[in-house]
Amino acid sequence: MSRLAHRLATADPWSVVTERDVSYLSLGGERVLVVACDSQGGLGPKPHDTIAVDPGVLGQFALRVPLLEVVATGATPRLVVDALAVERNPTGDLILEGVRAEAVAGGLDPASITGSTEENVPTVSTGVGVTVIGDVALSALRVGVARPPFEVVLFGRPMSAPADIFGPDHPDILTVPTLAAVLAFDGVVEALPIGSSGVASEFAAMARTAAGTPEMNDHWPCDRDQSGGPSTAALLAVTPHRLAEVLHRLTDTGRPAWHLGRVV
Repeated sequence: MSRLAHRLATADPWSVVTERDVSYLSLGGERVLVVACDSQGGLGPKPHDTIAVDPGVLGQFALRVPLLEVVATGATPRLVVDALAVERNPTGDLILEGVRAEAVAGGLDPASITGSTEENVPTVSTGVGVTVIGDVALSALRVGVARPPFEVVLFGRPMSAPADIFGPDHPDILTVPTLAAVLAFDGVVEALPIGSSGVASEFAAMARTAAGTPEMNDHWPCDRDQSGGPSTAALLAVTPHRLAEVLHRLTDTGRPAWHLGRVV
C-alpha cells in the first residue's frame, strides 16, 4: 500500500489529503473522491487578454489539465465544474464548446458538466477555472505506488505558450485517452503529468514521493526546466526490465518518448 493510500485508509470519513496538487477525500471504507483543478487567465479572445487564444481551444486545454491529473491517479472522472469569468454569450458558449469536446473525448457524458458565467458586469479579459471530480478504490490508486529502482520516461513533447505554438490536436502532445491507454501497459507503474514547474522539478517530485534518489541522464531532448504548459507531456515510472518494450509501445502511439533516467 502506498503512503497516500495508507493515509486515506486510516483517515476519518471526509478527511482531505493533498498530494501533488490533487486533493483526496476519504469516504470511509474503500472509496475515495479525487479532486483536481486548473485555471487560465489572460488567454482568450478579449481585448485585454495577454495572448490571443481561440475560446474553444481554451476550453479544451482548461479541462484537459485536471482531467489528466485525475486519470493519472487511477480514478474515473465523474463531474466537471467550469467557472467562466466571462459572459455566457458569446464567449462563454464558445469556451463551453471546447470543454464539451474534451469531456466527450475523455469518456464523459456532457451532462456531467456544470458551471457558471459572469452576467453582472462587462468583462474585458478572459478567466477560466475548471474542477474535475472523480472516484477510485483505494486499491486502484496509482499515486506513490512506484518503488525504487524504476526508470523514468518522458512521454509526449513538453510545450508551453507563447514560446510554442500548438493546439489540442498536436500529434506530439498528451491526450486523456492516450494516457488512459498507456496506464494499462505492462511495466507502466505510475504517471505524473508535467505542469508549469518543469520536467526536472516533476522528476524530483516523483523521486520524493517514492522515497528514492533521482539519477538523471546527461542528455535530455528538452531543457530541464521546460514547462509542460497544459500538461502536454507526462513522466512515466517504468519497471526496469520492461523499459525497452514500453518505449517501443509508446512510440507506436505516434507520440515521442524518451528515457530520462531512473530513481534508485
